[in-house]
Amino acid sequence: MASMRSYHAYLLFIATLLTAVGYGATFLLTMHFQALGGSEIDTGTTLSGAMVGTLVGVPLVGWFANRIGAARMAALGAALVAAGYAGLAWIPAVAPTIVVAGFFIGLGWGTFYLAGPMSLSVRVTDSDRGFWFTRYGAFQMGGIGFSPIVATALIDHLGLTTAQAFEVVAASTAVAALLLVTFERIAPYDRQAAAVAARGNWVAALPSIARTKALYPIIMVGLGACVFSGMLTFQTSLVEGTGLQASTYFAVNAITVVAARFTLAPLLNRADGNKASVVLLILMCAAVAVAFWLRLGVGVQVASAILLGLGYGLVYSLIQTQAVNDAPAEHRNAALTWFVIAYFVGIFGFPTLGAWLIVHAGLPWFLAAILGFGLAELALALTRQAGGVIFRRPRAEVSG
Repeated sequence: MASMRSYHAYLLFIATLLTAVGYGATFLLTMHFQALGGSEIDTGTTLSGAMVGTLVGVPLVGWFANRIGAARMAALGAALVAAGYAGLAWIPAVAPTIVVAGFFIGLGWGTFYLAGPMSLSVRVTDSDRGFWFTRYGAFQMGGIGFSPIVATALIDHLGLTTAQAFEVVAASTAVAALLLVTFERIAPYDRQAAAVAARGNWVAALPSIARTKALYPIIMVGLGACVFSGMLTFQTSLVEGTGLQASTYFAVNAITVVAARFTLAPLLNRADGNKASVVLLILMCAAVAVAFWLRLGVGVQVASAILLGLGYGLVYSLIQTQAVNDAPAEHRNAALTWFVIAYFVGIFGFPTLGAWLIVHAGLPWFLAAILGFGLAELALALTRQAGGVIFRRPRAEVSG
């Protein structure tokens, strides 16, 4: 692992697990607002504030990570997530201030979500990056997936309110901030290589990135995020009236992702990324298609959760690696920045549309929209595999 020792890596991974608890807890927003007399609309409102926050946080990392250290920026992000959940926990009723709390959660998660992998990327080699991104992602998905399960257990078995569960989430992300500060101090990295990766303005770098294959995974991650966000954020609504438990979906999905990423990381690192992404996206689309028949019972729910865990859970790390490795060396941080921006547009932007579809059109149209985004991502993966391009270089530039 380049010059970084294994215990340094796991310091980052544990911090990632604890911070990811903050995103996973967003799956309980609907439960929280229903307890306060609200609905899915309030979930969408809060997450729209989070989307704005992420679009502010991500550029901050692009501008300041190289100056103060990416891990320190990640620590700041974890602290902001803690502040957002503390705000939600202390709001006694649904009020306009939920948007402010959502903004802090988004600002913190957006900052962490880019700065975390950036702090890892500068400490590993190109050949190892896919393997370690997969491991990193396993801890991240573990935190996201198990967070609502643990929180639900605290609520159902220990009698905590959703507000008190959010206080526990705030505490975990505060601990993560301390671990990340420690990681920045003790884990060495090639500062010159990091400076090259961060060179230039990430906005101005977009035309250069758009002329490479790195543009495909940047668009694809936004589409896939709509699928992931829709299936998990509104799982409570999807199982309403079926006798199923949303926590079952969260648990099976999280176990599948974590197990698959640890066991299949070496295989994926050796596989043809283009072909593997197509297969995995077919599994992801199948997960949504199966969800149309959730009323048939827990077996269908488990099948959907496994398919989503294998498909989305594994393809994310693949396309994240593609986005970094396919970008010009001087624009790798910029490519990662755009990758994360696209992700957050989907992850926090789709719930606003999703909530509207559930309330005004119904669950079948909601699932149809999610499936449409998944098929669009699959189409891009097939185009990438076929060698297609989105933007060509000007003729003079190609001819030299």
